[in-house]
Amino acid sequence: MAVVELPYVRGEILRSTEDDLAKVERAWREIARRRASGEPLYNLTGLERSLSVPADALDLMDDELASALTLERLRALALEHLGGQRGRDDVVVCNRTTAALVAAIGTTVAAGETVVGISAGYTHPAVLRAAALAGAEFVDTTTVAELETALARHEPTLVVATRLAVTYDILDVEVLDAAISAARASGARVLLDDAGGARVGPAVFGQPRTLELDVDIGVTGLDKYGTLGPRLGLLAGRRELVAAARARAFELGLEARPLLYPAVVESLERYDPERVRVLVTTTRDVAAALRARLGALVHETPVTAQLRGEDVREHVGGTVAPYEAAAALAMLLLLDHGILTVHFAAVPPGTSAILFKFVPPETLERLGGAERLAAAVAEALGRLRALIGDSERVRELLFDAPERASTIDRWQSRTRSRS
Repeated sequence: MAVVELPYVRGEILRSTEDDLAKVERAWREIARRRASGEPLYNLTGLERSLSVPADALDLMDDELASALTLERLRALALEHLGGQRGRDDVVVCNRTTAALVAAIGTTVAAGETVVGISAGYTHPAVLRAAALAGAEFVDTTTVAELETALARHEPTLVVATRLAVTYDILDVEVLDAAISAARASGARVLLDDAGGARVGPAVFGQPRTLELDVDIGVTGLDKYGTLGPRLGLLAGRRELVAAARARAFELGLEARPLLYPAVVESLERYDPERVRVLVTTTRDVAAALRARLGALVHETPVTAQLRGEDVREHVGGTVAPYEAAAALAMLLLLDHGILTVHFAAVPPGTSAILFKFVPPETLERLGGAERLAAAVAEALGRLRALIGDSERVRELLFDAPERASTIDRWQSRTRSRS
């Protein structure tokens, strides 16, 4: 499989997914310390990754029982949630959104074929990796004109449209419809990567639900924006395509354990689009407070406030990569203020930015409000400016160890000693 590049430069400290995992474990140690000491932790990741199951359903958390007794209810709820039709569409639950993408793309694309993406920013690396696993070429676009050029040049088997991009810019419904129509006219199948857009599009922007659009397959995550978790992926669409994707998922261990089906049912039954709108309104309050304190350093989209890695690095100076500057800022927010951001929820993150998105109002209130959050960010930036010029101090901050050798370093050291 070809190496899929991230949409940002890594740097000399966070060089690989292995380093990202070491950074996340550093964050986990701080979370554990805070839990043991009774110090507060404020989850501002914008994600819900817990397990919520009613007491009367706990005895169903068994693979065989849950499959037999909850699958039909889950199927009905998921198709309603995504705008599917019984008889035409079906659904399978995968262990992550990434797993759903791998199963869907792996069964709709053959080696040597082409996948074309379109989004308002860039297609998520998970899609690129899934295409690479299938042996397919991937071509990305951001406009309908670019898409039409790519369709004519590459004659793709599959078009992957992303409604809400990794950058949290959204495709207008007119653009989305035009992109889907162009893909259809070329003879390509259409997959909607609706990881975050499946609820944000309809609830905030008045757009159709996933399968109400003219797509063959849609994928979303249950940890995103209005649902309660757990961190699973829903793959839904035309029955014959879902049947093939389900088989691939079970063959490769991509399927969610059925004992989690009661939690999926609970999450879908309790979903309320008004909650999504509340989360977006609270995030806009945060964006206003951040901009009042930090000015143009804050980048806003309709549903997020962002401190982009490039802007953070320019603001504080230093020679580390922008992604590493953002990671250091995220770590300082956690260590000094107990603020957990989405930077530690993805490995690797899909963007170099510090994102504030879908902020729960109750968590923000417990922290002390939007102005208190903005003050914490400003303080963390000041701390970062004081240490950013020393890459070893940044390394120690991110890994909690002045000298950390990765597996690659140790292998290279042994190789040199043998030569």
